[in-house]
Amino acid sequence: MNLKEPGIDAFDKQLTIKRVLGSVKGTAKTPTVICIGGIHGNERAGVYALSKVLNTIENENTPFLGNFYAISGNINALEKNIRYEDVDLNRIWTKESLEIEPEIFYSEFIERDSIYQTIKEIVSTHEGPFYFIDLHTTSADTSPFITISDSLNNRKFSSNFLVPTILGIEEYLDGPLLTFINEFGHIALGFEAGQHYKESSVDNCEAFIWLALKASGCVEETAVKKLNYYEFVLSQYLEKQDFYEIQYRYQITKKEQFEMLFGFHNFDTIVKGQELAISNSEKVKAAYAGKIFMPLYQKQGDDGFFIISKLSKKWLVLSRWVRKLKMHHLLRFLPGIAQDTINKHVLIVNPKTARFLATEIFHLFGYRKKVMKDAKYHFIKRDREVTELI
Repeated sequence: MNLKEPGIDAFDKQLTIKRVLGSVKGTAKTPTVICIGGIHGNERAGVYALSKVLNTIENENTPFLGNFYAISGNINALEKNIRYEDVDLNRIWTKESLEIEPEIFYSEFIERDSIYQTIKEIVSTHEGPFYFIDLHTTSADTSPFITISDSLNNRKFSSNFLVPTILGIEEYLDGPLLTFINEFGHIALGFEAGQHYKESSVDNCEAFIWLALKASGCVEETAVKKLNYYEFVLSQYLEKQDFYEIQYRYQITKKEQFEMLFGFHNFDTIVKGQELAISNSEKVKAAYAGKIFMPLYQKQGDDGFFIISKLSKKWLVLSRWVRKLKMHHLLRFLPGIAQDTINKHVLIVNPKTARFLATEIFHLFGYRKKVMKDAKYHFIKRDREVTELI
């Protein structure tokens, strides 16, 4: 499939899209970086950036210590320049969904199964460690940022990049690829490079890929000829290398007429009660003070906006030590909390207990809230040992 976006210099080159755009192989016992671009078909910058990186590696004969795989996401949606055809490809990555034959076989299920088999083959071929990078862009103008599930290994790896990191987005989304990967103990980062069709988004993705290859140990610092330039590309934005957590998500219902007010950018400061959007002719006001995050300026998608707040360094340090000392075992001795007998990574919590024991406590100990199931909250441990993919 040929991909072209006329009129935008960075997107003007015609590309032939296939599942594995290219790869560089070191040895089975070295680090492996797996980059995925275009899991949303209207987010093409990652695909173009991966092509540029592969071309540079070939033209400059870049010496590799590790392994690098560049994978395309929703090929069908990329061809049509739409976010998705039937369902969001980044919302159907669950063990249950992969194991059960769906009643309706949407095009995204075919894409997902193809990507999964590709990833599984790569992981079975190499010993790791494995680093998964999911490249995205946003409908609103933004400086680059990282999204992660708050495991310590994710947090440590994201600290290599001079951009903000958002923790815990997986609590608000069902079935994203990176949450699925994290459940097998692998490092997995989402990188949001900028607005969909800006040339700078391609540049930001390209810089991030090279810096990730260096940080993972796949390439030595001296092997990246434009390393100083790539570091500059991601250091020129105003936002600092802070960690944020999500306070609030505005979810759009199926028949809702939602329109974000014009002019919001990621990380804009907002105050409680500020008008942010219009829903069915009614004003939508901020439930909290903080910073606006991922305001929706496209037709597809059900996340209207998020509100985030900065985490203190003291909380980050405390949570790291609490987890390193494995103090999460103490939670099981509190009344109303029990470990799931089937899944050792899950705590089952009585809602009455949860009322008095804030979710932030579970976050501190490395758990994220899943869903209410059988009248109980299920909290899932984020820090995992590496296990084999299903």
